Amino acid sequence: MNTYRIAAVHGDGIGHEIVPAGMKVLHAAAQKHGFTLESETFLWGAGYYQEHGDFLPENGLEIMKSFDAVYFGAVGLPEVDDTLPFKLFTNLVRTAFKQYVNYRPVKLFDGIESPLRSKTQSDIDFVIIRENNEGEFVQTGRQLYPDNPEGMACDTTIMTRAGIERVAHYAFKLAQKRRKSLTNVTKSNTLIHTLAYWDRIIAEVAEQYPDVAYKKMYVDAASANFVLHPEYFDVILTTNMIGDILSDLGGAIMGSLGLGGSGNLNPEGTFPSMFEPIHGSAPDIAGLNIANPVGQIWSGAIMLEHLGETAAAQDVMYAINQVTASGNLTKDMGGNATTDDIANRAIDALAVNPVNA
Repeated sequence: MNTYRIAAVHGDGIGHEIVPAGMKVLHAAAQKHGFTLESETFLWGAGYYQEHGDFLPENGLEIMKSFDAVYFGAVGLPEVDDTLPFKLFTNLVRTAFKQYVNYRPVKLFDGIESPLRSKTQSDIDFVIIRENNEGEFVQTGRQLYPDNPEGMACDTTIMTRAGIERVAHYAFKLAQKRRKSLTNVTKSNTLIHTLAYWDRIIAEVAEQYPDVAYKKMYVDAASANFVLHPEYFDVILTTNMIGDILSDLGGAIMGSLGLGGSGNLNPEGTFPSMFEPIHGSAPDIAGLNIANPVGQIWSGAIMLEHLGETAAAQDVMYAINQVTASGNLTKDMGGNATTDDIANRAIDALAVNPVNA
């Protein structure tokens, strides 16, 4: 029997509800499929920062490094400077553990009507691969004399050949497993140095995958096509900032940001990967048992897939679809189901599904 050690980092706000709900579902899937998840809870995040002056303890990265994966909720509180969560937790983990692939799927679940009323499940089914360690979010820059009339500020985008190549190879290999189509979403007609370099290297990598249809699309056109023609997309490869924005738009066309799951992947497995929903900590609804846990549960399915438990991952996705198809929806989806209701119904669906048993 395989055993996987999972660091369950609640974060803040609704993280304290959706992470335990997700873990309940994952433990049920593990029991059904004959493996064990040994999870340990960590209450790190902005709340921890308020007490200790940092988002995780000094040896926090070393602690997480000993686990097979990190199952993370969301981070941030209104009382804490909102520039700090990314710097002191999310990006810190992503870069320290070389999680250079941000994997964000977009699909329409059973029983949910997209805001794009004419679009069906066959139209909305793609994956955004966001470069996760470089690009616009490296936070290299400074403010000079910010309070003076001559004040200035700059941020520097960093693109490296190695960084672009490794995420491009991942994306093209993923496309080979899907519908063999990859779209590079860029803005190289205006960012004529960094994104022109990005385009050049991706085009070079594309030549090594002749079975994958490759095209380039500017982000403004891509944004329009997310709404008008989501069926155009299979695998999207894009930069750190563009991917951050487009994946929220992807969540919106699915029906709610609460539905979106993701993985911050270290494909080589030299460090643990981290799995989290795409939404924020939503402290305004924390403690009310109304948060949508589907994105967290879906992130768990992505985690199981990454760990090699493919059948269990497929079973969890089946369970999510059964829950949404039966009309069990949380408030953000127009329903009245609680966070616990969704988790319990997903566990019930796992129990009765004869597939992958």
